[in-house]
Amino acid sequence: MKTVLILGAAGQISSFLIPQLLKQTDFNLKLYARNAQSRIKVSDPSRETLIDGDFNDAATLNAAMDGVDAVYLNEMRDITSVKNIIAAMDANHVRQLIGATVLGIEDEVKGAFGQWNTSMIESSITKRKVTAKAVENSDLTYTLLRLAWLYNKDGNTNYELTESGEPFGGTQVSRQAVAQLIIDILNDQSRKFARKSLGVNEPNTNWDKPSFY
Repeated sequence: MKTVLILGAAGQISSFLIPQLLKQTDFNLKLYARNAQSRIKVSDPSRETLIDGDFNDAATLNAAMDGVDAVYLNEMRDITSVKNIIAAMDANHVRQLIGATVLGIEDEVKGAFGQWNTSMIESSITKRKVTAKAVENSDLTYTLLRLAWLYNKDGNTNYELTESGEPFGGTQVSRQAVAQLIIDILNDQSRKFARKSLGVNEPNTNWDKPSFY
């Protein structure tokens, strides 16, 4: 039985991912977050373990990796944290990392939307270019998710993927769809997502900006 460590388990994507993992898989979950005990409600104590910790807390991070088969990282803003996570995974022989990052880190967002996106999140793109490169330079079996602008829509799990070197496909994607993609990657046995950076958007949203702006 697979054990998945969710780093940033109190985040918004994680809030959709956790119940769907419990519903769609038999995986055990380690839920890692600052003040996890007060921020996360456990629905299945037999499968969910809460871990209070910071990404810069090496001892707690290393302990959390014990017995883990795959890691989902909900936030890739800080290079020190990302390096700590890579080191903890290496030390504990954990190979699979799925990391959520932002669109634009490969200069792949073109046209009017690309200009708007850069004007809105240029500093975020700059930081995440550095953290993405650290993951890509590691020996981990990673999948980076370059996410379109996020919103919530129950029942909408539609996603479209583009690969490195391809123009980004659309402006937005639901957090529910991202959660489903993460489950699909964790369930994949073919390794088709291994060591890839994927653009993630909702089909048919190739607009000048997201619909909610």
